[in-house]
Order: sequence, then structure tokens, then C-alpha cells
Amino acid sequence: MNQTQKTARVAGFLYLLIAITAPIGLMYVPSTLIVPGDATATANHLRSSESLLRIGIASELFHQTIGIFLVLALYRLFKAVNEKHASLMVILGALVSVPIVFLNVLNEIAALVLVSGADFLSVFEERQLDALTLFFLRLHDQGIIVAAIFWGLWLFPFGILVIRSGFIPRALGALLMIAGSAYLASSFTSLLLPRYAHLVGQVAMVLEVGELPIIFWLLIWGAKAQPFDAPN
Repeated sequence: MNQTQKTARVAGFLYLLIAITAPIGLMYVPSTLIVPGDATATANHLRSSESLLRIGIASELFHQTIGIFLVLALYRLFKAVNEKHASLMVILGALVSVPIVFLNVLNEIAALVLVSGADFLSVFEERQLDALTLFFLRLHDQGIIVAAIFWGLWLFPFGILVIRSGFIPRALGALLMIAGSAYLASSFTSLLLPRYAHLVGQVAMVLEVGELPIIFWLLIWGAKAQPFDAPN
């Protein structure tokens, strides 16, 4: 196995880890705990299932940390194709989006503190604490929407690199850019035209699946050997 194939398969494995763990904190936990428009029910869910939110937090921190190593592996794979695009991929895929998600986790931690029953919170009425709990969980949702802008943007230099590489099918690069467009459309609609967010989000979710084929290609087939590869 040549070095290009090894790097591609490492990237595919890291990408798969993210694909498996990300939905836990980004989709399953919020949909389980949050009752839209009902602060009391949401807070009660959280009080009875604090461990679930902590699992969600751990999921977010884990897949974002893995994301750093994924982007670095992809940089090593594609830097010989075009170093400028590979560097842009690193900036958008890790240097910007990861800090946003890490800071955004503080909103979930704030929600945990608010339902903890700590003595210093006794100055607030329970319904006020419930409202603040839902506020911070909703704020976390908005933070994910902001981060998703960069989850979309990084797929453009990634897709261009795939198309130009010659060792991964060009169609996979096109699918990455379609997925990137879907992330952007969903995020900007949620922020600017929230009335249409649900409709656009449903379409975007289908298009975002275009990010998945590259994972399995990298993991299973790796990449074709390049002239600059040295056999091991």
C-alpha cells in the first residue's frame, strides 16, 4: 500500500467517526430534550436526563477534535494538488468552525448549571430558570447554524481538490460542492428567512447526503498511487 492510499484511508476512517458521532449531539439529544415552546417541559426533561445532555456535549467535543485531525490528513493528501486550496480547506474546516462549536458548547453547560439546583440560583423563580434553560439550549441551536456555514464553505475547496486530484472520481468532488451549497442555503435561510427554514432544511438534508460517498471511497478504495509516492 502506497503512502497516498494510507493517508486516504486514515482520512476516511476519521471522517466515518465524525459521521457516526456527530448526529448524537447535533440531532438526537436536542430533539429528545427540547420541547418547542415549552420551557417547563424542556427543563424537566433536562433535570431527569442530565446525562443525556452530557453525552451530547461529549459527542460534539469528540467529533470536532477528530475533525481537526481529519482536515490535517486531507491537507497531506491534497497539498500536492494545490496547496492554496488545501490551506483554505484547513482554515474553513478547522481553524474557524471548530472554535465556534467548542465555544457554543458553553450554552449547553449553562443549561446544565441552571437546572442543577445550586444555592446561588435561589434568587430566581423556577419558571425563570426554566425559561433561561430553554433560552441557552435554543442559543446553542443558533450557534450550530452559524458553524454550519463553515461546514458548507470548507466543502468547496475540498470538492475542487477532489476534482483536480486525478486520484479520486470527479463526481465525488461535485457532490461535495452540492452538499456545501445545501449547508449554506439551510444556514442562511434559518438566519435570514426563518419562515422558510423548515422547507429549505428538508431539501438541504437530502443534498447534504452528498458528503457521504467520499467517506466510503476514502475508507474502502483509498486513492490511486501518484508518481511522487514512494513504495513502502
